[in-house]
Amino acid sequence: MEISQANADDVADLARLLWLDTHSEEPPQLSVAAFAAELAQWWATHQDSHLAFVARLHRPEAVGMAWVALVPRVPRPGATSRLSADIQSVFVMPDQRGRGIGSALVDAASAHATRLGSLRVTVRSGRKAVPVYERLGFESSRQLLQRPPD
Repeated sequence: MEISQANADDVADLARLLWLDTHSEEPPQLSVAAFAAELAQWWATHQDSHLAFVARLHRPEAVGMAWVALVPRVPRPGATSRLSADIQSVFVMPDQRGRGIGSALVDAASAHATRLGSLRVTVRSGRKAVPVYERLGFESSRQLLQRPPD
């Protein structure tokens, strides 16, 4: 398995994985190709704040992805370059799950965010994935609160 930071050449793979990850939630209004064009435009304007990592086996197409959103934090005296990170859109092709691919992707994205100076890395997870994130060192926190929409 090879984990690498994605670049513009990976947009078609990322779009395919995002499309597959969400198509069961709501019927897609776009084809994968049309979505890839939209994703390329979106990423071009967000490439400073959103990085993607892809997993490949012994074939050219990606079998998994993980995104990390980098969020600049308000400076404090003596700490003017504060950063937080949020792991997002982790997805592994169903036939490739259970092989450690998702864990390797999350590790790569988290490690990269830490190298960039992130003070913390968070993730919002579905119930089934909570044990996976806990094995990777994530912990629940009573201080991290969220406000649902009205």
